[in-house]
Amino acid sequence: MDLVLEAADRHILTPYVYPAGWPESEPCRQLLSLFVITNLGALALYLLFGTLSYYFIFDHELKKHPQFLENQVSREIAYAVRSLPWISVPTVALFFAEVRGYSKLYDNIEDSPYGWSGVFLSMLSFLFFTDMGIYWIHRGLHHKLFYKRFHKPHHLWKIATPFASHAFHPVDGFMQSLPYHVYPFLFPLHKVTYLGLYIFVNVWTISIHDGDYRVPRLLRHVINGSAHHTDHHLYFDYNYGQYFTLWDKIGGSYKSPTSFEGKGPHDYLRKLREK
Repeated sequence: MDLVLEAADRHILTPYVYPAGWPESEPCRQLLSLFVITNLGALALYLLFGTLSYYFIFDHELKKHPQFLENQVSREIAYAVRSLPWISVPTVALFFAEVRGYSKLYDNIEDSPYGWSGVFLSMLSFLFFTDMGIYWIHRGLHHKLFYKRFHKPHHLWKIATPFASHAFHPVDGFMQSLPYHVYPFLFPLHKVTYLGLYIFVNVWTISIHDGDYRVPRLLRHVINGSAHHTDHHLYFDYNYGQYFTLWDKIGGSYKSPTSFEGKGPHDYLRKLREK
């Protein structure tokens, strides 16, 4: 995140916003800047990719499903917009630790112990590490001690749209993002790669709520896509994973998506039309 902060300081904050005598390295200034940047960035990613997905990928026929709520889209957006600033508070604390040099993020490829191959391997390990972390955190949030208070708001959306992707209770939203932020404190990761992965995970989160169930046949039971996550919203106890089905299979919570078996939301709507 320090790359983003440095760019913001250089082009906007130092010349146009902050007093000339306020050093860029001063902690209070960094915290304030990170809070603003994090919120604007998260909101921009959510609204930009959510809107593109909603208008160009999401099948609007799904809005005719009996479990699609009245005014659902506006409610999803409102809930997400209210939650994002609260989610950003602990997130900014972690970004601040990164900026102050406590993480294992590095600037140059030469700083990687294994060069370009190390960068590539770190991308794979990031995906598998965060997929594992999110699986167990997500499954834990379904425990009766936590579900009603923290995770149930996200399950209001049985037939989700891309705008449901970030419509979480703040505690829920931060907890499920925690593996992304913990990774660079445990393992070396290139700073630009980290920014790219941060954007990717936000787009992926939107994609598994987009109602597009198409997955290459060979990967249907490997990749955790929208079909899998739709069944999670509908049937509750299945498909907790983020990218892959690996941990659901290990944890005994994998369910073959109903849409792959001709029993999904689109099939339900088709049967309604035929009656």
